[in-house]
Amino acid sequence: MTTARSSTQHGFPRGRRIAAALLVSALAGSTLVACNADAKGSQPPKASGKSGGETAGDAKITWGKCPPLAEGRTRDPHLACGTLEVPLDYRNPDGMKIDVAVSRLSTARPGKRHGVLLLNPGGPALGGLGMPETMASTLPKSVLDRYDLIGFDPRGVEHSTPQSCGLQDPSVSGLFPYPAADGSITKNVALAKADAEQCADTVGKNLRYYNTANTARDMDRIRQALGEKKISYWGQSYGTYLGAVYRSLFQNHTDRMILEGNVDPTKVWANQVADTWGKGMADRFPDAARVAAAQADTLKLGTNVAQVTRAYLTLADRLDRTPAAIPGASVSLDGALLRNMTYALLQHNNTLPVLARFWKAADNLTHGSTTAADTAVLKEVFADTPTAPGIPADNQATMFMALTCGDAEWPHDVDGYAVRTTANREKWPLTAGMPANIWACAYWDKPAEATVKIVKGGPRNTLILQNRRDNATPWEGGVGLHKSLGDGSAFVGVDNGGHYVHGEGSACADKATVGFLTTGHLPDEDVYCTDVTQK
Repeated sequence: MTTARSSTQHGFPRGRRIAAALLVSALAGSTLVACNADAKGSQPPKASGKSGGETAGDAKITWGKCPPLAEGRTRDPHLACGTLEVPLDYRNPDGMKIDVAVSRLSTARPGKRHGVLLLNPGGPALGGLGMPETMASTLPKSVLDRYDLIGFDPRGVEHSTPQSCGLQDPSVSGLFPYPAADGSITKNVALAKADAEQCADTVGKNLRYYNTANTARDMDRIRQALGEKKISYWGQSYGTYLGAVYRSLFQNHTDRMILEGNVDPTKVWANQVADTWGKGMADRFPDAARVAAAQADTLKLGTNVAQVTRAYLTLADRLDRTPAAIPGASVSLDGALLRNMTYALLQHNNTLPVLARFWKAADNLTHGSTTAADTAVLKEVFADTPTAPGIPADNQATMFMALTCGDAEWPHDVDGYAVRTTANREKWPLTAGMPANIWACAYWDKPAEATVKIVKGGPRNTLILQNRRDNATPWEGGVGLHKSLGDGSAFVGVDNGGHYVHGEGSACADKATVGFLTTGHLPDEDVYCTDVTQK
């Protein structure tokens, strides 16, 4: 589970990866847009203008202008976009069709070109049309000379026949089932059932075809449309699972693959959440606590990690019991929102100072004693998110459920969730039992197909990048993926915190990444990088 890797969201410091873009969309107060009951949903804008087309079989992309962004944001003028028509259900290729929006940034130089590098930012259900320009700003010339960068909005997401359940709370964070202050899951059970029924009533059974396996099949249609025999791929977070699925389904068409911030494919998805989320937070939280402790004189949250942790847990419990109004915002700060914002801001080293100040502001908020500095950081964290035209407010939340519920079947026993939540709550207090709690998936239709079996071995063409203290996809996820791929992968582990590896301060990891993309050579043995310098 990841936040966006974009550059200007929510007023946070400008840079490559900014936290919390996904967790406060409810604050924008956007009006919900419900999709049609059929598979087409709201149609993405068609590319305008003609700058040539590429075909392979029936697949075709006509390149032109990209869909407009939210007001005040602009795209790289060199980025071209188009749409590709694909089957809703690949078992019925002549049946209903949907659109997949694709983008291209042509950076490869004649004589040096190796091929295309397809990109996915994770999510699940983040749009990727803008990812080529984001990644182009971080990659060296030696890589850009060899690849044209290709982005796409996965099926059902943003401009790719966007889906919407018409959820009352359109935010992804609204799906995270934090128990009540006393540990009760009664309200979580009711919400999970209501969300599942809302999607079934609004979108219907077609939503079951918006899964990872079909997204991987869409990727191969993109490959065909580009006229490439093979594609290279860079996937982040959920995108690592998508990449592993593509590699398993289309091994002969997989070139060089980088998987960064990894999901263990043997735990998709109920066990990925329940088994790793609490430990990931426990591993990462001390990094932020140390930042807060270093400012003990001003923040007064404690002078060491243990004291800051106790202060945070006390604050979360207080907000569970009595939410506090946020000045200028349409919702109150409760324990769930405090934890969600903490989760998001932990994904980036450069937002740890913001997180420490946010904790102080939240603490003062509960005591009715906010300062001008508190107001400023609350405004920074809870700034409204501009939305692009034509995208339903709950699009990511809808597709988050479609993917996590549609890739593999979840347990259906309510009593079992209650037992597991209590145990998880005691073992991992920072996440308060939420990861083991009941999700809408407990009431979801049976998946359209069996979970894809990840193929072990095969060509040695995959580089796994993993931070030691990644709260979103913990260390164990990278180790598990490496084990699943076996000799087909190489592993680069980094003694760093946060969700991203490349460009985050390890020359050792960056050298391995760039070297693989430019030469195709993987490290002969697993690499463990300890040379991290903080930005």
